[in-house]
Amino acid sequence: MKPFLLFLLLLSLPSASLFSQSNKLIQELESKRGALQKQIAESESLLKTAKQDVGSQLNSLAALTGQIEERKRYILAISNDVESIERELSSLERQLTRLQRDLKEKKKKYEASVQYLYKNRSVEEKLMFIFSAQSLAQTYRRMRYVREYATYQRLQGEEVLKKQEQVNRKKTELQQVKSAKEDLLKEREAEKTRLEAQEKEQKLLVDNLKKKQRGLQNELNKKRREATQLNTRIDRLIAEEVEKARKRAEAEARRESATRKTNAGKSESAATASSSSASTRPSAQPLETYSMSKADRELSGSFVNNRGKLPMPITGAYIITSHYGQYAVEGLRNVKLDNKGIDIQGKPGAQARAIFNGKVAAVFQLNGLFNVLIRHGNYISVYCNLSSALVKQGDDVTTKQSLGPIFSNKADNGRTILHFQLRKEKEKLNPELWLNR
Repeated sequence: MKPFLLFLLLLSLPSASLFSQSNKLIQELESKRGALQKQIAESESLLKTAKQDVGSQLNSLAALTGQIEERKRYILAISNDVESIERELSSLERQLTRLQRDLKEKKKKYEASVQYLYKNRSVEEKLMFIFSAQSLAQTYRRMRYVREYATYQRLQGEEVLKKQEQVNRKKTELQQVKSAKEDLLKEREAEKTRLEAQEKEQKLLVDNLKKKQRGLQNELNKKRREATQLNTRIDRLIAEEVEKARKRAEAEARRESATRKTNAGKSESAATASSSSASTRPSAQPLETYSMSKADRELSGSFVNNRGKLPMPITGAYIITSHYGQYAVEGLRNVKLDNKGIDIQGKPGAQARAIFNGKVAAVFQLNGLFNVLIRHGNYISVYCNLSSALVKQGDDVTTKQSLGPIFSNKADNGRTILHFQLRKEKEKLNPELWLNR
């Protein structure tokens, strides 16, 4: 019995190659949180401002609100990870209970077999058991029984050792997951403390802006005029681009019709060919139905398949400071925003980059800044507030290709904001639903 117990003790040490399942879960959760944590850490540097005028404070409020949203998103991710780990803990505890029960049963069986062999341990006893048989057939059966029982006893011992190793491994895995959960809970509390501090700062900014209601309204009116001017120009250019696409599709349809007519004329009589061509002539179908050429359709399909996976249109750290659509600014009375896209604040030197393969539909200047439109089939992405453009109309671009540096406002502590829009022809889309964040 003693050698057996010593062997069990030696094999009860955990194996480094085990625990892969829970380790993999923890690593996946850490990887996802790591990206959010890095984003928050880098974007905190974007919150600094030294200006006290209304315009700067309004921008600071937008940046701070964006940072608060990022932190809330991170806290939510931590909470979701805690729930995942709690489910993993429950599963591990059930597995451990089952393994311990199996180990107990196997130990009982093994102990019984060891005791039996101990009582019948001598060679003479085994030989007497074999040769006391009353026939040759019975002798053979007893010999086989002795061999098989010895093998059974050995396998029972190996199974006990394996089961003990599984139990030890599961205990270590359980402790590892518990430690990960404790770390997550501490991290969540720390993030909540930081969030409370930022929300207090946000309230101070809001209170300060409330005291400057007239200046605030003037600043908002100025922003609305600039946005209206920009969107009017974008709408006109997109309408022109949609019309160009329609004409390309129409020309392609005419070429296909002419080809069919030629092929039909070679195989049929003139009268039959004339009848056939009349049935396939484009004029028999409204030209408005041809909205996209074959190439545009293929590119549009690829673009749609990447919904939610498109890269951010800005390099480096960023904060989304203004979301798509109409919404009120929290805490400010009668302050409503209407954004046709999203505003993304980055670090000075940040570049605008293409979110997908496409062709530059237009590059135009407004108020000294450059704006780029890229067509992806019948989808169009719009990049505004560039200090210069690295592409020109007609250029083919690839995913993540740089389009130009984003303007940094030196008068506002180098604030760098990209205004980004996404359209399906003339229909305005919420870019955040298409981007991978």
